[in-house]
Parts: sequence; structure tokens; C-alpha cells
Amino acid sequence: MSEEEPSAEPGTTHWLFGDQLGPHFADPARGGPRPDAPLLMIEARSVLRRRRFHRAKAHLILSAMRHRAAELGDRVHYVKADTYRQGLREAVGDGPVTVHHPTSHAALALVRALPSVRILPARGFLVSHDEFTHWADGRGTRRLRQEDFYRWVRQTHELLMDGEQPAGGRWNLDHDNRQPPPRGATELGVPAPYRPRESDIDAEVRADLDRWSRDGDVTFVGEDAPRAFPATRREALAALRRFLEHRLATFGANEDAVLAGDPVMSHSLLSSSLNLGLLDPAEVVEKAEARWRSGDTPLNSAEGFVRQIAGWREFVWHTYWYFGERYRASNALGHHAPLPDWFTELSPDGTDANCLSHALDQVRAMGWTHHIPRLMILGSHALQRGWEPQAVTDWFHRSFVDGYDWVMLPNVVGMSQYADGGRMTTKPYTSGGAYIDRMTDFCGPCRYKPSVRVGEDACPFTAGYWNLLHRHRDRFEHNARMTQAVRGLDRLRDLEELLEQERGRED
Repeated sequence: MSEEEPSAEPGTTHWLFGDQLGPHFADPARGGPRPDAPLLMIEARSVLRRRRFHRAKAHLILSAMRHRAAELGDRVHYVKADTYRQGLREAVGDGPVTVHHPTSHAALALVRALPSVRILPARGFLVSHDEFTHWADGRGTRRLRQEDFYRWVRQTHELLMDGEQPAGGRWNLDHDNRQPPPRGATELGVPAPYRPRESDIDAEVRADLDRWSRDGDVTFVGEDAPRAFPATRREALAALRRFLEHRLATFGANEDAVLAGDPVMSHSLLSSSLNLGLLDPAEVVEKAEARWRSGDTPLNSAEGFVRQIAGWREFVWHTYWYFGERYRASNALGHHAPLPDWFTELSPDGTDANCLSHALDQVRAMGWTHHIPRLMILGSHALQRGWEPQAVTDWFHRSFVDGYDWVMLPNVVGMSQYADGGRMTTKPYTSGGAYIDRMTDFCGPCRYKPSVRVGEDACPFTAGYWNLLHRHRDRFEHNARMTQAVRGLDRLRDLEELLEQERGRED
């Protein structure tokens, strides 16, 4: 069964998964179904039973699916079933079906096992599977690196380019985009992001989730506050427009900064819309570039945002498929500790570390944090404590509204937990408390002190960092980017005391 076969014969039903909700998934001009093809959507309850998802995530996905069905009207057959197989049998029996390439190994295995289903090429990304494979295979023995891939995408898609040179003469403007938060500020002071208004469909979804929870059919974590993320194409375009006009210009410099009183800073909050298929990445990066070319946005902000989508998002999607299903079992550091209950329950009271408590509280309330709390607080803590990477991956998948298998597997296994031993990144992304102190305002009121590594005031990130380096010294001392840090262990006169302390730490 080829993934490059043309669209099907007249009357063939086209199946839309719950993350294929934008018009580009039903566009015949872009390899989609015929204009007259009937459409099918299946709401499978088994998906919610399989994992204990964040309540806001379950609400968003079901709301987005039902809103899309309402837009499509009589053209779509919307089936509520226990499983996808059951819904497919109810809708089409043994009849032929087309579907765009799904976004997970499990979903792809499902549709490949169904003889009546024909798979069309993937949509929702800038680079095709074949194009990435050709690029990756052409590197020979060189490792895959996001920076190299990002530059190639910029060139092939003519993004932020001046002829054959990058706009401004530099490919990478990270140096300009890693500024700490403004001194003394409690918030960044930019216009708030777009907030949707809930509809009757949202109320219907909430009532269903309440009933299923009462019946014990499904369980959730986190809160289901008023919906904060777009569930329709119209809402997603409004969110994109507001970001471009009011927030993109201030995005770059402080994109790595964190303020307790301003959890969203200048971030776009568009990841869930992209991952639901409500926005196409091409339109997003092209409009961001247009803001720079018109003089409305500085280059560092436009480049930083384009890098997130055309660089990192694309790279994560393709490494997920390129590395294959066995990548999931990667555990190069041999970490097997279980996640504690306070972490899995999103309980901010489970830790005295102010940064970790705030990050968990935000995930509990929103199902979202931006990339620095994810990577350098939540993920870094998991790495330092030696938690099992598959369990950490599952936690991120379940707890974030924009979390999907293809998103979280490479991000967590490869980048956050360094469980692949460096196939995806050159070093572990972790730090001591000094980094958190520099890039956030969490440390001042915290009971722990970022400069202290032993004793009652010892910062769990500072002590945890040195403990991690000691535990994996044999591996890290041969990593050129880690050698200097590892040598620092020899200067710690209290190393044995620190190691004993960390063996007994519970948070």
C-alpha cells in the first residue's frame, strides 16, 4: 500500500483524524480527497481510557472535532464509538476509505492493518517524509542536527533569505534571544494573547466529560477551566493574527525568560492549533516573515519564531518517523526511577522548590507551559532524579494540550532526558540553580538558594546537577560540550556529602 497513491475513485470516504482538522486535510489540490468525497470523523472513547489525560486537553480535542463536524455539516459522518475499528465498521463497513498519513506509530499501524484503507501523504508540515529521508541519508555518518536541518529548510523554502544568504547575514540569532527577564519586572507588559469564547459545543463536551468521569469510564488530571486555546480554524486564525500584530515583535529577546506573574510572556500559544491541524505551518512562517519584511517586527523575533516552527517542530516530526518505533525504548543513561505521585498528580504542594511548584501549577491549570519550564525545570528535574524516560514521555504526552506521541517522544527521549545518548542533541539539557536564577524570578522567594549545594538550603537543581554529572561521569567526560563541567566535580570538596544528601532527597 503506497503512501503516494493518487486520490481515490468517486464516492470513496475520506477519514479525518482528530488532529487533521484544517482545510488542507480535505483539499484535492494538495493531494487530498476528491471535492465530492464524503468525510468521516470518529470520536473513539477508548483513546481517553488508554491514558489519564489532562482534562483541558480532552476538552480541547473533543471540542475541536465537534466544531469541525458542525462546520462540515451534511458532508461528514460523525461517529461516536468505543474504538476506531468499531466506528469504521459502523460508517463504511468494508467500503474503501482514504486517510492522510496519521501522526503516531500506533495510528499508522492501525490503518495499515485495515485492507480497505488507503493512506495519502502526510499534511501539516513543510517537508515531506521522502524529502527528509533524502536529506538525512545524504549526511552519511554525520549525526542529525536540528541546526543543519533548519538551515536546509530555510534555503529550500526561501524563508528569511536574502538571495543565497540568511537575512541579516546570520543563520542563528540565539545570542540575541536568550536575554533574562527585565530586572524588577513582574510581567513583560505586552498585550494578552487571544482568548476564545466558548460555545454550546464546549458546554456539551464538558457535560459529557463530567458524566464519563462520574461513571468511572475515564479519569483525568488537571483542571478544565474556560477553554484557552482555539478549537476552530476561525479562532486559530484570530489567535495567529493577534500574535503577529501585538506579540511577535517582543517575542525574540525574552523567549527563554520566565516570570512567575506572566506565564505566557510573548509566546504565541499556537502549538495546539498547529498540532490539531487548524493552522498550516507554511502560512504561519510566511506571515511572520512578512511582518519582518514590512518593518513591523525585528529580525531576531521573526527568526526565533520561524526557528521554532520550520526548525524544531519539523525536525521533531521527522526524527520521530526516521528513528522508528524502537527509539521509544531508548534509555542510554539507564534511568529507571518511578515518577512520584505529587508529580503525576500535578500537585504544586508536593515540592518546596518554587520554580518546580510554579511550573506544575501552571500545567495543572492550563495544560501548557512554554519551552523553558518544560525543558529546564520539569524535564531537567526528571533527568537529574533519574526518572524512567518512557514514563516521563507519557507524562508530557498526557499533561499538555499540545502533546502528541510524535511531539513528545523525540522532545523528551532525545532532548530533555538525553535517553538516546546523543542521537538528536549534542549534550543533556540540564543545569544548576544558577541558570534558573538568571532566567526567572523564582529563586528570590524560594526556601532553597541556587548557590547552595549541600544543607537545608541546598537547591535541588544545583545539587541534582552535580549528582547527575557524578553518576554519569564516564559518559559525559568524553562529550566535548560536557568535559569542562565534569572536571568541576574535582573541585567540589563536599562532593561525598552532596551525594549522600541526594540519595535521600524526596523532591
